Amino acid sequence: MRLEVICMGSTRMAVAVLPPVVAAILRPAPLAPLALAAKHVLRAVVRHHPGIFERLGTHAHKRFGLQPTDLPFAFVLRPAPPSPTVRVVRHLPERGWDARIIGSIAALAGLADGRFDGDALFFSRDLVVEGDIEAVVALRNAIDDAGLDLIHEATAVFGPFAKPAEAAARSAIGIADKLVRALSISGRAARWN
Repeated sequence: MRLEVICMGSTRMAVAVLPPVVAAILRPAPLAPLALAAKHVLRAVVRHHPGIFERLGTHAHKRFGLQPTDLPFAFVLRPAPPSPTVRVVRHLPERGWDARIIGSIAALAGLADGRFDGDALFFSRDLVVEGDIEAVVALRNAIDDAGLDLIHEATAVFGPFAKPAEAAARSAIGIADKLVRALSISGRAARWN
């Protein structure tokens, strides 16, 4: 679901950003469970969309740093078919990636599953891209062509409880979108009063 907020005569998507308290709560959490979940999701994506990373061509062996601005960890994705890898790190190193994509977790996930348009996120500055832009465009095109549903892929880990977990996740995202809408509208009203 896209949310458009009027900003001085133009339209802008409102992208959810987690409150800082969420990052503070997650900061001491161990990365191992998240790394295991990220690896499972990556394996599921490759299993359900076997050609997704082959479309990257010469960019298939590049390292993509994915840095959520509202979480205390980041991801390093190396698509390299047939054995792609994903690592979870506390902070992206200054080196060790070919391209870095920075944005809220909602923006990054929305970009991956098609809820948000990458160009709109980039031009609204909800997403920052550094490094090999051509590789990022190739990655985005591969993901767009695959028609990923990250929520479905991520909740599949729950086996027989996957459908209720997926429904709960979609419900939580819907609530977050409504909250962002309410906050954006009240913030806009406050600016005009």
